[in-house]
Amino acid sequence: MYPDEFDYYQAATVDEAIDLLEENAMEETELLAGGHSLLPAMKTGLSSPDVLIDIGEVDALHGVAVDGDTLTIGAMNRYSDVLGSADAHEHAPALTAAVERVGDRQVRNRGTIGGNLAHADPASDLPGAALASDVRLVVQGPDGERTIPADEFYYGMYATDLGPAEILTRIEVPSAADAVGTYAKRPSPSSGYAMVGVAALLTIEDGTVASAGIGANGAMDHGVRLEPVEEALIGESLDEETIATAASRATDDLDTALMMEDLQASGEFRAQLLGVYTERALEAAIDRASAPSAAD
Repeated sequence: MYPDEFDYYQAATVDEAIDLLEENAMEETELLAGGHSLLPAMKTGLSSPDVLIDIGEVDALHGVAVDGDTLTIGAMNRYSDVLGSADAHEHAPALTAAVERVGDRQVRNRGTIGGNLAHADPASDLPGAALASDVRLVVQGPDGERTIPADEFYYGMYATDLGPAEILTRIEVPSAADAVGTYAKRPSPSSGYAMVGVAALLTIEDGTVASAGIGANGAMDHGVRLEPVEEALIGESLDEETIATAASRATDDLDTALMMEDLQASGEFRAQLLGVYTERALEAAIDRASAPSAAD
């Protein structure tokens, strides 16, 4: 199928993209990043923008760098850019673990980090890892720049705190160089998206969990943080008993009646999957914590 006609602009700077968003405020306007969600939607008629603003060549939206205790990832970095960064693997282990499970090689060579997070598909792989990692999302609009904690970014299915003329420019990840990060996922058999995915970021000191970030996607209509699981882990040894107890609390703060439902899984089944994949993410953390480092 072919999309409807639209006007196309290629922005050279963030400011130019924001100006274009304001100038076309009365039209249905979309930003083009990697295009893996937008273009199929346009071809099938699910999305019919009047204006398309391409931000792929905006230099300021690229790059991966460490500044003090923060890893900064430009929103237009492709998944493969992040996976090719040693800094990203060192400082954002839960996020890179989730990126590794996104789509296939072709998707990872084209899709972008910022596009994934801003699109807010409840079945995408990164929202849970962003929540577990305490990511900060930096956005820019007509009134300047502001920073949104991941906990305050997601409102619902495809709904975020981004304003109509704002652009996600970069994400800031507090360094987790001393932590263990994992991601466990039950992929949809038809799409590869997450029926349920759970990210874990744990700091372990002398065999005891000193800090824990647990985030999930696919279960609810937006990414959620599993605070009862975190509370069950902190101060405990990371063993099978602790993991089983913590995983059993995966749905404690969630209204299971509002779990996602589709042809592949009922809400009740997703609730069960959430506990199972929380346990698997934590078991993977045990394996990574006990694995010898490259320096050993």
